[in-house]
Amino acid sequence: LIGEEWPSHRARSPSPSEREAKISYQNRNWDDQAHLSFMQSHLAEILELLAEPGQLSPSGQAQRDGQISREAVRSLGLLLEGAADHGKPVQPVHRLLVKGPLQTQAGYSTLSRSFPLHTLLSCLQRSLTLIPFGITACLNSGKKQIWAQQVEGAMKRAMIARNTHMAPAGSKMVLMSQVFKQTLAETSDKLTGASIKIHRCSEAFIYLLSPLRSVNVDKCRDSTVVLGPVQTSVHVHSCQNVRVVCVAGRVAIGASSHCTIHAMTPTRPLLLPGNTDITLGPFHTFYPSLEDHMASVGLAVVPNVWDQPLILGTDGLTSSSNNPPSSQDTAHKLLPPSEFHTLSVPFQMEGDTCEVPGGLPPAYQAALDEKQKRIQSWQKTVMEARLNKEQKRQFQELVELKFHEWLLDTGHRQELYSLIPPAVTSLEDPKEAATDTTRVKDRKHSRTASEEG
Repeated sequence: LIGEEWPSHRARSPSPSEREAKISYQNRNWDDQAHLSFMQSHLAEILELLAEPGQLSPSGQAQRDGQISREAVRSLGLLLEGAADHGKPVQPVHRLLVKGPLQTQAGYSTLSRSFPLHTLLSCLQRSLTLIPFGITACLNSGKKQIWAQQVEGAMKRAMIARNTHMAPAGSKMVLMSQVFKQTLAETSDKLTGASIKIHRCSEAFIYLLSPLRSVNVDKCRDSTVVLGPVQTSVHVHSCQNVRVVCVAGRVAIGASSHCTIHAMTPTRPLLLPGNTDITLGPFHTFYPSLEDHMASVGLAVVPNVWDQPLILGTDGLTSSSNNPPSSQDTAHKLLPPSEFHTLSVPFQMEGDTCEVPGGLPPAYQAALDEKQKRIQSWQKTVMEARLNKEQKRQFQELVELKFHEWLLDTGHRQELYSLIPPAVTSLEDPKEAATDTTRVKDRKHSRTASEEG
């Protein structure tokens, strides 16, 4: 299509049209706007690709009387879907075009089971509109949430919006953008079955502990994202120093650096081009309702191939072996067991899960056991030292000093402090506060960390 690609995270065409240049700044982060512009600009060329070779002129242009079969139009379902009217069920585009008013407008013939190309083009051009449940619509008309607070000194305001109160199943979305230096935690029906977009968050700790449909983590840095089971895919793109912990149908990482992915997945993690220093580790946490949530989205503990990535280079698949990464492969590595620690979810919830589902890989469990032995040995040494009261006090002060120094050096102090809920103000939705205060599992936990300086 004149050298231009479908809008994606990758760079646009080096010579965009004047119209595309006009919208590129305003909507560069919201793909649904770019997708609409692309379809409006290239719909004629797309339909020509669907026409039979005999329907095209020697120059490759569609003839005025060209026809497109219903089967060919069916393939447009990859790009287009819609509804006959507001409130009507969403259907693939080929079904909408063969019945009702659109059948006449598109010129569909039940005898030839085909459409006149130019009539179909005109019909689609008149009918194309922005997806009503996309990111732009969620920002414009979705319900704004106050799960996060504005942090003093932050350049941009945190924005969280959702359309889950009005979108049909499969189109529910929650958008989180610009969350900065905060811990944000949520588990509720608002998240269940939703697609999550986490965008440009920095120095944040995000816990979304509900069964989810899909998750995109885009342009985030220095953050931790802990997810409930994700039915389809988790996609991490253009992130730096981000840790993602998930059970997911598929995991993909692209154009990211210094990121760690702790995953349980039945499909091999996909490493897209542009990655640097990606670490893959086993899923290493749990929360009480995790196994129930896994069952609800159809995910189990086996198979689990978190340590068998597929590496996709610019020229296609560059590695498909099950062997550990070689010394020549610097884009990713498996987490060394000596560096492994489990993650504790710091919230009280209801449920029966009390350990990592399926257990840990033997090498990582052995490493944890060895660490536990060292802790026990240290405790025994302290007890046998027979310190007097003053020595115990000095020893305790020294340990606490070293611990606080470690918290500062590692950045964990912010994580701990941001877990403290606000003492006076509640961040719950006003209409929901009366019904949710007694349910720990539906509470929102958030606190700014601006006072850490």
